[in-house]
Amino acid sequence: MREININEIVNTIEVLCIKANKELPADIENCLHNCAKCETSALGKSVLCDLEENLQAAKQFDIPICQDTGMAVVFLQIGQDVHIVGGNLTDAVNEGVRRGYINGLLRKSVVSDPLERVNTNDNTPAVIHTSIVPGDKIEITVAPKGFGSENMSGIKMLTPSHGRQGVIDAVLSIVKAASNNPCPPMVVGVGIGGDFEQCAYLSKKALCRSIEQRNENPFYAQLEKEILDQINKLDIGPQGFGGITTAFAVNIETAPTHIAGLPVAVNIGCHVTRHATMEI
Repeated sequence: MREININEIVNTIEVLCIKANKELPADIENCLHNCAKCETSALGKSVLCDLEENLQAAKQFDIPICQDTGMAVVFLQIGQDVHIVGGNLTDAVNEGVRRGYINGLLRKSVVSDPLERVNTNDNTPAVIHTSIVPGDKIEITVAPKGFGSENMSGIKMLTPSHGRQGVIDAVLSIVKAASNNPCPPMVVGVGIGGDFEQCAYLSKKALCRSIEQRNENPFYAQLEKEILDQINKLDIGPQGFGGITTAFAVNIETAPTHIAGLPVAVNIGCHVTRHATMEI
């Protein structure tokens, strides 16, 4: 049994909140650069070049890569041989988020009640997902989620008769409805299977996978490619100005489901789909 003090978790999450908001993952930055060279629309190419300039400006001035620094989504993979000491885990996560957003001078975008709309002024509470895994370490991923893209996400409770084509149609209909609102080029996270809430969780988890990494199942890897090709034929393009670069990638995660169900969830990430990971 390995003991990990709660303060290590607080400090790590503080660092990750700032890092995720200021540093775009290399796989997405590389894809943006490559798409700017390949885009056939002159206006779309110009927009992609502008987005690259924005990233460089953020690095130069040490500021967030997007003004919407998001709601903090925190994934914790906790080794079953870890004993957390010194305090409450949920409190530690929220303290790390609080410090990260205050000390990092990040925009605070969380309200304490969905209808009364009073800002908490420290971007807490976070959305926390925990899983128990083998080992004696904790892997922490912070994925700040802006709501320009989050609001464009959707879920379809299909039945098995819809099949593979039904899944494709469901994803395309949600992306079409999203159009320019999620600041494309997008990363499209898709969850298939489970139940109502699990497929939504899977779609968000999918956004944290490198866009250079395809699903390990060849069947779903091919489905990712096929859906991406069809999305990029919609002519939504960079920031909605038209072109062949509507999405960088489609990432699919799956789970077993009920004999009568085929849930499909789509969680859309913008051109700065952010996430950062550390292990303690």
